Amino acid sequence: MVFITLATLGEVTEASRAALPATITYPTAPRLDLVDDLHGHAVEDPYRWLEDPADPRTAAWSAEQDGLARSWLDAMPGRDALAARLGELMRTGAVGTPVWRAGRAFYTRRGPDQDHPVLYVRVDGVERVLLDVSALDPSGRTTLDRWSPSREGTRLAYQVSVGGDEHSLLHVVDVDTGELLDGPIDRCRYSPVGWLPGGEEFFYVRRVDPALVPEDERQFHRRVWRHRVGTPASEDVNVHGDGLDHTYYYGLSLSEDGRWLVVNGAPGTVRRDSVWIADLRGSGELVPVVRDSDDVQCSAWVAPDGRLYLRTSLDAPRFRLCVADPSAPTSWAELVPEQPDSVLDAVTWLDGSLVLLRTRHAVSELHLHSPATGEHLGEIPMPGTGSLHGLSTADELTVADRDVLWFGWSDFTTPLSVYRYSLSEGRTELDAAAPGTVAIPELSTQQVSYTSSDGTVVRMFVVSGEQHPDLPRPTLLTGYGGFAVGRGPGYSATTLAWVEAGGVWVHASLRGGDEEGEEWHRAGMRERKQNVFDDFHAAAERLIRDGWTTPQQLSIMGGSNGGLLVGAALTQRPELYAAVVCSAPLLDMVRYENFLLGRLWAEEYGSASVPEELAWLLAYSPYHRVRPGVEYPSVLFTVFESDSRVDPNHARKMCAALQHATSSDPTKHPVLLRRETEVGHAGRSVSRSVGLAVDQLTFLARATGLEL
Repeated sequence: MVFITLATLGEVTEASRAALPATITYPTAPRLDLVDDLHGHAVEDPYRWLEDPADPRTAAWSAEQDGLARSWLDAMPGRDALAARLGELMRTGAVGTPVWRAGRAFYTRRGPDQDHPVLYVRVDGVERVLLDVSALDPSGRTTLDRWSPSREGTRLAYQVSVGGDEHSLLHVVDVDTGELLDGPIDRCRYSPVGWLPGGEEFFYVRRVDPALVPEDERQFHRRVWRHRVGTPASEDVNVHGDGLDHTYYYGLSLSEDGRWLVVNGAPGTVRRDSVWIADLRGSGELVPVVRDSDDVQCSAWVAPDGRLYLRTSLDAPRFRLCVADPSAPTSWAELVPEQPDSVLDAVTWLDGSLVLLRTRHAVSELHLHSPATGEHLGEIPMPGTGSLHGLSTADELTVADRDVLWFGWSDFTTPLSVYRYSLSEGRTELDAAAPGTVAIPELSTQQVSYTSSDGTVVRMFVVSGEQHPDLPRPTLLTGYGGFAVGRGPGYSATTLAWVEAGGVWVHASLRGGDEEGEEWHRAGMRERKQNVFDDFHAAAERLIRDGWTTPQQLSIMGGSNGGLLVGAALTQRPELYAAVVCSAPLLDMVRYENFLLGRLWAEEYGSASVPEELAWLLAYSPYHRVRPGVEYPSVLFTVFESDSRVDPNHARKMCAALQHATSSDPTKHPVLLRRETEVGHAGRSVSRSVGLAVDQLTFLARATGLEL
């Protein structure tokens, strides 16, 4: 069940809830006299002992932090009402874009009372459940990571992971009988699957046997493999990856006829792609199309017209579309040039036409183009101002609806739904609404342009309630600003609950993301990372200047790279923010490469092993910028012990540093650490999402004066 009860959250009732503690005594955290000499920099690290979760001191300290956090969070006013409302707002459920295989539609749907999406198949108009992870694991700890039906729609490869570790296990089932045909195959974290015609074989990505690599590299060393269903994975053919950097991630695709295999790859999260193509009816050898030394982003695939299409940033930071003969893949011709005011995000084939997905200042658009000339043929009507999630069309084995495009859609008041566009009719209409019915508050939304400290124009979405026109109001500002990840308008129960209570919610499209193309991304990485923080501060200052809020009413929240963002914000401008929620954050930017996937991110941030780059990192590393005697705002760190990307030690060390240094009254501006076990960086159940959001929002509401 998704609907949240007090028992689900482990709460007491409002009537019996105790008042907030009158005093706070932070757990004792010994400060080491540890100073590293790094390239001539004296770098203090007094809480290095907190890096080791097995250290008895760390375990004891963490347990005390758990008790302290719960004593405060459980006593926050408004928890019960907020939990109930968030539960309602999440009861909309969601529906995913269908994938068509030989007339069969495969799609996910999460109903109003479900904790996880369920995978369905619809055949001849009749749908049935194909996979329900809640039935596989009633504890809610198992998540469906990825799935791919065979070209004939008769077999399904799917991946699940448990407890948030994201170490996907791959299985194959018979779609008609449900019989398990293969698996589990381990070490398949979010692997793409490319089925060959007939459904007997597929290509996929898997890490090599950990016994064959150094212990600190066991999260890496991926290869592309060819697998025959029902045979041991130990007999798979190693297709690609030997001799390349051990941090490479791979994607792959197959042409509909199974002739052409296209593999793309990049070292870690670096936006520097390589592309290879193989003729499986010829030599089968993967030959290079693009090399990572070219320093461009490029995705490639063979379309139904038999041509190789390439979406590339080469000489086009907002991307352009090129074509080539697959047998001569390095001879490109430009088909659709770069546009100066929108970013080309994706391309799909629709019954002899090309559909191009573009984002204009983070808002999605769809355009039709001629595959012969690249000529713009028109714009597909969209449901409103929002974000598109997934494009699909009928495959070559599906007879009906060959001229129909399906796409997922969401905006600030519309939960994830599916729309369809008919090329022959020229009309866009709702195909499948989110299954739940919920009363949505009236909102006022605007996109505001503002100027950052260096004169760059940045944009932010400002969402407020029409029923609360009086200003200033408690405001929640968020952002991300990294790894070319952007975010447009989208449905969020957290946003709606905050605004409905009378707050203002703001998302800033900071440099470091992809909202304005690759130049926008590069302007917020490495030695230019400070631009991201300056953009964020400038957003806060504009909100205050325009009367939306005040520093005493302004809170900020961010997770992962966004946790780094708010960690830098609170240490650079503590007077500007009243409260901070910092979730699964990177905070020690000197040692981040030593933990989990950290070494993958040196191209984004820089490496402490390089003298010049260490200087960049020390200039903003939040853990190293904590200063004694500063009045820091209220801070809540939220971390997940099964996180396989960002080590929770970042938050432990930062929490200890802030608790030691802050001169703020801890009963007014506490520094707390909230931990969860058996949940990771990404996928989680709806009920656990509600529990986390209740703690985060009540913490920020108390600090900013918002009455929930």
